[in-house]
Amino acid sequence: MKKDRFTSRRDILEAAFAVGSLAAATPFQRALSATVFTPKQTMGPFYPISRPLDSDADLTVVQGRSGRAEGKIVHLMGRILDRNGKPVRGAKIELWQCNARGRYAHPADVNPAPLDPNFQGFGVQSTDADGQFRFKTIKPAAYPIGPMNPDAIRTPHIHFDIAGGKTRLVTQMYFPGEPENAGDIIFGGLSAEERVAATAKILPPTADLEPDSMIARWDIVLRSDIVLQAE
Repeated sequence: MKKDRFTSRRDILEAAFAVGSLAAATPFQRALSATVFTPKQTMGPFYPISRPLDSDADLTVVQGRSGRAEGKIVHLMGRILDRNGKPVRGAKIELWQCNARGRYAHPADVNPAPLDPNFQGFGVQSTDADGQFRFKTIKPAAYPIGPMNPDAIRTPHIHFDIAGGKTRLVTQMYFPGEPENAGDIIFGGLSAEERVAATAKILPPTADLEPDSMIARWDIVLRSDIVLQAE
């Protein structure tokens, strides 16, 4: 039932691509104009040790539970493009993140914030023929790094692991305008151009979506030495 509710919104991507300047250029043209590729970034310590039984593209509900994840809903979508601006078909995308209170469902996370039993926290899917992907999730919170560095705060971000054939790109996506962005130990270590490439574009929800949700558009452009050969 969950998958049917999510799949019934197949027009989300098309609607988002038609908003503003996105409608003025094709994916191929946008990629060719890019001078900075999606940067490699650390996987971090909270990659799931055990995958949840429910790991589809809708992270806001968990199979067998009637509740919805706490937090602002994010419809996250984009494309994976190769170094020539062409879509990468069949690339496997894994996504994981903390919940709306800054806690990962991982035994190594010592954050005292509560877990959310209705938040999946991890999703996986493969890109379609046009290199497109989409997830329904919630906006992650900022959180303290831990006792070893008590004053450091990680800005809201979402982890990605993209794999196809024998190649792989691990990276993170950020939200624009977050007050913690400037001081983030990972985001702050990127160049100015890389920070732009790692930051999503935020769009208002279309009429068929939750009125208080957001659309986050983020295209992943591969470096010349990271060419996915999808299986």
